Amino acid sequence: MIFGQDRNELRQMYIDAWRKVQDKQPLSPLEAQIASVLEDHPEYHKHVRQDAVDSDFMPESGQTNPFLHMGLHLALRDQLKTDRPPGVRQIAEQIRRRATDVHDAEHRMIEALAETLWEAQRDGIAPDEQRYLERLRQLLR
Repeated sequence: MIFGQDRNELRQMYIDAWRKVQDKQPLSPLEAQIASVLEDHPEYHKHVRQDAVDSDFMPESGQTNPFLHMGLHLALRDQLKTDRPPGVRQIAEQIRRRATDVHDAEHRMIEALAETLWEAQRDGIAPDEQRYLERLRQLLR
């Protein structure tokens, strides 16, 4: 497992990667992936500081959890690299071709991923890959 189950441990990886970017230090491959997502989200830079590691982000208050959001980007990018579930890469390429902005297309895709993961967590089952792919196909309609 790349990431542990500890929320602060995971967040610390983001903080460390961003600090290395700021200090122009070499990055591991995983840190480079994290930095790439952070570069796409300047609005989250304020959250990748040591004093923000314990912050709570409450959806009830209209807050987006930046670490969850960035983690979904990382998960989607990993899916596209590995084509897992099979066929996701092809669908994503079609979505990207139709989009005016690749980052916006990625946001639309992570909404489908987040919904699929939420359902699996709610029901205590593995994510339904076919339902996820169908959600992505719906973005093409």
